[in-house]
Amino acid sequence: MRLLLLSNSRNPDSGYLEHARDWFADFLRGVRRMAFVPYAAVRFSYDDYERAVAEALGDLVEIRSVHHGVPAQVVEECDAVAVGGGNTFHLLHEMARFELPGAIRKAVRDGKPYCGWSAGSNVASPTIRTTNDMPIIEPPSFEALELVPFQINPHYLDAHPDRHMGETREERLLEFCRVNPQVPVVGLREGSAILVDGGAPRLLGNRTARIFRGTDEPAELESGSTLEFSGPSQT
Repeated sequence: MRLLLLSNSRNPDSGYLEHARDWFADFLRGVRRMAFVPYAAVRFSYDDYERAVAEALGDLVEIRSVHHGVPAQVVEECDAVAVGGGNTFHLLHEMARFELPGAIRKAVRDGKPYCGWSAGSNVASPTIRTTNDMPIIEPPSFEALELVPFQINPHYLDAHPDRHMGETREERLLEFCRVNPQVPVVGLREGSAILVDGGAPRLLGNRTARIFRGTDEPAELESGSTLEFSGPSQT
């Protein structure tokens, strides 16, 4: 299985997907055509979304958005799958409507690379229950693609804004772990990604990730480390 799961689509000082350019170049080597799933977009059109991704990655691979045809068939006809960020609830709702979860799982398990950012990384988890997004629409289920055996929380923040009296991100994820002690969570900070290339998942980027497991104290995973949930191991 080959996965590239990013926290974010851009850094403050770079263009769209530019910070991950080298990762995409390595990950997509040998891929000719990639199916793009734009359904996390809400405030802009799928055509605009496809155009933005093509401008960022089009010199590496041909981008074909699934909204131009029968979505599951587009996935079958392409060599890789990309799922973009936006609203995770809207993304999963539309994926279910067009029968994409089964098609994507089959494609990935048959060896096609999968890349996602933000909401696209959320849906690679077993469920979307650790998303940060507003539930603007109700999908048939919170169950997602389960391409990895842990939950991902993209855009993980340590900061607690001044005068904000609500829960911190860490507190919310600790609540999830209290109710779901068997499911680990990776708090993925901006500029980071998880790479799976036939072996154990590995953390990319120059920042640590925050790991949550049951009632354990949250721990930091160093960049370059593998995600082994019997205990993270340094590569």
